[in-house]
Amino acid sequence: MTQRSELRTLALRTLIPGFTGTSAPPWALDLLAEGLGGYCLFAYNIAEARQLTELNASLRQASPDAIIAIDEEGGDVTRLHTATGSPYPGNAALGAVDDPELTAAIHQSIGSELVQAGLNLNFAPAVDVNVEDDNPVIGTRSFGRDPQVVARHAVAAVTGLQRAGIAACAKHFPGHGATAVDSHLAVPTVDVPLNVLRERELVPFAAVIAAGVQVIMSGHIRVPELTGEDPSTLSAAAMTGLLRDDLGFDGVIVTDAMEMQGASGALGLPEAVVQALIAGCDLVCTGGETQKAGPMVGAINAIADAICDAVTDGRLPLSRLEAAVARGDALRAWQAERSDSTANRSLGLTAARRAMQLEGNFPTCPRR
Repeated sequence: MTQRSELRTLALRTLIPGFTGTSAPPWALDLLAEGLGGYCLFAYNIAEARQLTELNASLRQASPDAIIAIDEEGGDVTRLHTATGSPYPGNAALGAVDDPELTAAIHQSIGSELVQAGLNLNFAPAVDVNVEDDNPVIGTRSFGRDPQVVARHAVAAVTGLQRAGIAACAKHFPGHGATAVDSHLAVPTVDVPLNVLRERELVPFAAVIAAGVQVIMSGHIRVPELTGEDPSTLSAAAMTGLLRDDLGFDGVIVTDAMEMQGASGALGLPEAVVQALIAGCDLVCTGGETQKAGPMVGAINAIADAICDAVTDGRLPLSRLEAAVARGDALRAWQAERSDSTANRSLGLTAARRAMQLEGNFPTCPRR
């Protein structure tokens, strides 16, 4: 019989929460030493380059194999360059240029910056096919509305990041591009037949799986024909049936932030995390908003207790929890073939110039 302490260690190993501040609070380091999976960093954790490197070094001192993740997409979504704006254009601009080699080079440069700062997982690229004009959450984060364009740039971005030595994460499975609702606020619905999903949303995911992407992030998106009333994150049909069994992905499935209303609004955070693990997710993000209300340690302990209780009462098979931990550990052990490349921010200006498009008639300006 597995002891409660052993279950707690397994439970903690699946969690990637956040914390506020530019240095790790003592409780955050204590949880890492106890076995916590790692942390996701946000803009409020970053003051400048040296501080970020020192912060990550302190996390690694507490747990040498900790996963330290960040959302660094370029364009509108940046953590490293919040104060100044990203030096790299976002996916929409890269899709407009439609030069996969440029996309790979941009993401290799992003990856190099992250590796130099001590990070090892980037929650990028977004590979959603943005077919909804009024999409409130994806928009310019997408490479475009053509599945084939999105697929080839998704592969290029993953290749660039992982060439730099950082694990890439394709998101938001099974696709957030056809939604008109922000999953931070409610559960978006993509009410299309599965054959449409396969011909549109799933094309980029199949491509990055074939290209060896290390991580795929679930989206809190309801697809009635696939997930019924549940968001995909909590759906075994989506996470295990479609992503694992059908598309053949054997890497790590990480959740989008579980405090989002689309995931836990109706259930509460601990129960939603349990259901995500049951569905087939391996790592669970609980960062972004929860820790702003106070120290995250109480929420982490409540989640760990709920996971342990679910194993004890048989709802969450021990083998499923152990498999989740094993995949996370495989990610920790993953070593990319690191190149000698360094960050090249001038690529961002080159890409931005190539992406510029003018529409309409403009008078000729006199030379000065």
